[in-house]
Amino acid sequence: QVRLVESGGGLVQPGGSLRLSCAASGFTLNYYAIGWFRQAPGKEREGVSCISKSGGRTNYADSVKGRFTISRDNAKNTVYLQMNSLKPEDTAVYYCARSPQTYGSSCNSVLYDYWGQGTQVTVSS
Repeated sequence: QVRLVESGGGLVQPGGSLRLSCAASGFTLNYYAIGWFRQAPGKEREGVSCISKSGGRTNYADSVKGRFTISRDNAKNTVYLQMNSLKPEDTAVYYCARSPQTYGSSCNSVLYDYWGQGTQVTVSS
């Protein structure tokens, strides 16, 4: 059974940091690109950061460049999103998803076939 389970969300003050984890099971992680997406109340889902199968290519939304870092450890079947200098506008439910892209790291959501249940990130003082 394919599963993606996000963890690491929570409440943090502006300027703080969180590290999200996406634990994969039921499939071979290094056959898939992985993306992090988020959805805030009343807003459309957006791609935050995505990483290719090998980890050699990454992609970031302009709003998080320089603050967020995506990485993967295929041996541990886990993908991470390190989030620094968090802002209130980063508040959202964060989801990870897998994509069978051959070489790329596109964050186009139509390319992603399995999604996790999400983890809430709240940035507030």
